[in-house]
Amino acid sequence: MYLPAQFEERRPEVLHALLRAHPLATWVSQRDGELVVEHVPFLLDPARGEHGTLIGHVARANPVWRQLAASVLVFQGPQAYVSPAWYPSKQVHGKVVPTWNYAVVHAHGQPRAIEDPAALRQIVSRLTDTHEAGRAQPWQVADAPADYIDQMLAAIVGIEMPIERLVGKWKVSQNRSAADRAGVAAGLLADAAPQAAAMAALVQPSTDA
Repeated sequence: MYLPAQFEERRPEVLHALLRAHPLATWVSQRDGELVVEHVPFLLDPARGEHGTLIGHVARANPVWRQLAASVLVFQGPQAYVSPAWYPSKQVHGKVVPTWNYAVVHAHGQPRAIEDPAALRQIVSRLTDTHEAGRAQPWQVADAPADYIDQMLAAIVGIEMPIERLVGKWKVSQNRSAADRAGVAAGLLADAAPQAAAMAALVQPSTDA
């Protein structure tokens, strides 16, 4: 990934926060000389390993787990189009063009397959409890018939990937002047695009500096 120094994000707590907020990863690996791409939600366990461990599962019928290779899991955070019309500098010299802001984390590592039924149940339970948390009536694995859960567990394989390296890129208008950043934040807040407000929240702190 092309990563100018001004856009690099290294703080572990910031990188981990994006993984938690946007758990659906684009999983890129190589099999038989070809790139393989999967989309799998992962749970971060920050207590395991130097950079944490990512936990998820795939269908047993999915061949990805049978030939695991060094991988990159891409976690895409907020992203939004930035109009040059939002820059006050447009009125001064007109030398502005459109761009795209985004926040993304790449997690590098070597995944391993988990087939033990007890370990699989734990993985599924942790994923479920995490994503059901906060609901008025959270669903639990134990709510389903035991034989049905056993059948479902037999149809999946767990995936764990100790994170060897985390790379974060926050392209959030740091290369613009304070006035232009303020204009971007205001433009995004007035925009109806789904992730515009989330991106404005990333741009806004820099306008207050």
